[in-house]
Amino acid sequence: MTTLIIGANGQIGQTLIKQLCARGERPRAMVRAPAPHLAKLGAEVVIADLEQDFSGAFKSCDKIVFTAGSGASTGADKTILVDMWGAMRAVNYAKQHPVKQFVMISSRGAEDPDNGPAAIKHYSVCKKLADDHLLQSGLPYTILRPGRLTNEPATGLFSTTMPSDKEAQMITREDVASATAYCLQTPGTIGNIYPLVNGREPMEAALGH
Repeated sequence: MTTLIIGANGQIGQTLIKQLCARGERPRAMVRAPAPHLAKLGAEVVIADLEQDFSGAFKSCDKIVFTAGSGASTGADKTILVDMWGAMRAVNYAKQHPVKQFVMISSRGAEDPDNGPAAIKHYSVCKKLADDHLLQSGLPYTILRPGRLTNEPATGLFSTTMPSDKEAQMITREDVASATAYCLQTPGTIGNIYPLVNGREPMEAALGH
């Protein structure tokens, strides 16, 4: 099995690579520039740009993880090109291959941007459109919608109920990576959308299956 990680150089992507390699896999890391540090972790590195033709990265891949993001320091134009259009094109490329699962790392608020965090509404709209495109694609999907990401150490504890208090809607990046790795090895998570924050349940209880 080969898992393509789009956005492999991000914090979630790098942590996911470490976790997959630790269980004996060799994921394919898609990055825009050479990344010897990812190769040292055990990944197969492929150079491709989300804003160009990156279809070649999908060859012989069984599973896809989209965890790329334009970053908070960029403008709305990059959010559209990377977080929405890049994700939608990834779905289109995946449809050309016998992909067994497409895991989309989305965001809180993507289910209803009008009622999500106002400061990131344009981002939530882009994420919703990308999620909807995946849902309509016919691909086997799993969508994770994490709360505000933090760099705290992993807790190993989760909840799939988004708190009404927006300040409490938080999860560590390491925990998001762990949840992603769990979904990749758990067929019962296919066809599900999970809001995801740190909570009180171990992963198997929160995500089930």
